[in-house]
Amino acid sequence: MFYEQRMDVDGLTPADLRAEYESDLAGVIETAGVDSIEAETAVERATLQALADGESPSLSLEEASAILAFADDAPDAETVREIACEHLLLGMTTGVMDVDAVSRGLTLELDPKEIQQKIERRAPMSFEEFVHIQHVIASNQR
Repeated sequence: MFYEQRMDVDGLTPADLRAEYESDLAGVIETAGVDSIEAETAVERATLQALADGESPSLSLEEASAILAFADDAPDAETVREIACEHLLLGMTTGVMDVDAVSRGLTLELDPKEIQQKIERRAPMSFEEFVHIQHVIASNQR
């Protein structure tokens, strides 16, 4: 699950990592049902259906957290999001990285200030951004 502490990426690319997480989300959707998740979250039906069909739709970290909260062993959506971001911060500490180092490792166009705001949940983060940031941090664990 994406909110768990990731200590390495085992040779995975960001796209591989995202595909792994989207597979987890698709499993949750299959178990809980599109109708149930749509009724209780702000995630659009088309997004849920795309994930269920194995596609990779545009998704925010908040939406991914809302979906994952339907897993039997997952906490509520806000806690999932909070834990995911806290693990990014913890990984930066473990890897002795600052937001400048994370920014240099990204293939996305995010400056250090934007990264910090997103990790601290003061700015919205797309799921794509989360995966890329997590990939950089996990790749630099010692």
